[in-house]
Amino acid sequence: MKKQLAILMFLGVLATSTLFAQSEDSVAAATPEPEPPRQEAPAPAEAPAESESMHQILKQKFIDGDVKFMTPVLICLILGLAFSIERIITLNLATTNNNKLLGQIEDALAKGGVNAALDVTRNTRGPVASIFTQGLLRYSEGIDMVEKSIVSYGGVEMGKLEKGLIWISLFIALGPMLGFFGTVVGMVQAFSDIEAAGDISPNIVAGGMKVALTTTVGGLIVGMVLQVFYNYLVSKIDGLVNGMEDASITLVDILVKHKLVTQK
Repeated sequence: MKKQLAILMFLGVLATSTLFAQSEDSVAAATPEPEPPRQEAPAPAEAPAESESMHQILKQKFIDGDVKFMTPVLICLILGLAFSIERIITLNLATTNNNKLLGQIEDALAKGGVNAALDVTRNTRGPVASIFTQGLLRYSEGIDMVEKSIVSYGGVEMGKLEKGLIWISLFIALGPMLGFFGTVVGMVQAFSDIEAAGDISPNIVAGGMKVALTTTVGGLIVGMVLQVFYNYLVSKIDGLVNGMEDASITLVDILVKHKLVTQK
């Protein structure tokens, strides 16, 4: 999974570099070269305006917000999405059918004892099966030790499920902060231009405000998108943890019943 995360980050940074290069090319292309005077020709009929693609619109907004301010915001979005996708894949792989697993363990205990049940848990993927394995390994030491082992190892598995969320929350906070930073710098630049010109020109004010507002919008979009992923991941983890707790209680009941049967 670490390799997958590294690949996602590499692709994200590569996409950012490509967009950065395209933005610079667009800015250079937008500067018209002086042309020699020519005779005026009759004005052609107005052609219908072509609708711009979403990619062109986003690239233009990226340029409008100033590349040096929008690039860190975009990097926060890419890295946050990389961590979010990695966590979504990991949590989906960790999801198991607990009722089916408990039924298999109960059948294995009835037919082959604890060793057969251990074979079932060791061949099953997910945190619930890992917790069950730790509990079954302590079966010979008594039910109390089984419960303690399940509780202790349950905390370890919960920590593994929550791994990476701190980085997502960092980018949720950092994206809007970088956007507001661009806003402040744009405002400062606007007032500096006004001071240098000695006059409050609408064009001067609009230039600085355009950078300021565009970076703010970009930062807020990053925060909102990553917040949705973060809340989904937290909800998914809560569901897995609740399922682990319920399944652990059921496992203890099954082991108690198995012990009573074997004693008879």
